[in-house]
Amino acid sequence: MRTASTEQPSNERTDRETRPTGVSRPTPLGALGEVAWREIQDSTGSAAGIPLLLNSIAWGSARTADAALEELRDRICQYGFVVEQATAATVPFLWELAQLPHVTCRARILLLLKNIADARQWENTATAYPKLLNRRENHVVWERAARQAVHARRGALRQLRAEKDAEVVRASSELARSLGE
Repeated sequence: MRTASTEQPSNERTDRETRPTGVSRPTPLGALGEVAWREIQDSTGSAAGIPLLLNSIAWGSARTADAALEELRDRICQYGFVVEQATAATVPFLWELAQLPHVTCRARILLLLKNIADARQWENTATAYPKLLNRRENHVVWERAARQAVHARRGALRQLRAEKDAEVVRASSELARSLGE
């Protein structure tokens, strides 16, 4: 005689991808905890939500990663403007994500890095309105720091331009041109 299963249905989330195990290598985004995200600002206020967005890009489904990248873009480089101080702190993690083969939106990450590298809106505005430089929130300094952060990791472009993914190659080539590579 057969009996009914006594197993209870799982209440665990199954829509979340799990991180690969068994290989000892540095954990992607392992340095997120080294940034005082709560103490710096993004376009929404505290940048405390940025680590969650970066992790969603790294480990989420394609749809989740795309949505997280779009929200991250709004927080750090809205309308092509470097909007707050969190942009420069986020750039090294964007470079890291762009180099991870399992990340589904690498080409879009590279284009975001290009937008950050090309951003000069605050600097141009300060040329016309020098009083902007006297404000407590110095957007010009944040914009320059973000550009410098993009330039600091440009060594990764050689590897990215040699990828098999045509979109990644195209986006990394565009970024390289912006950086004068």
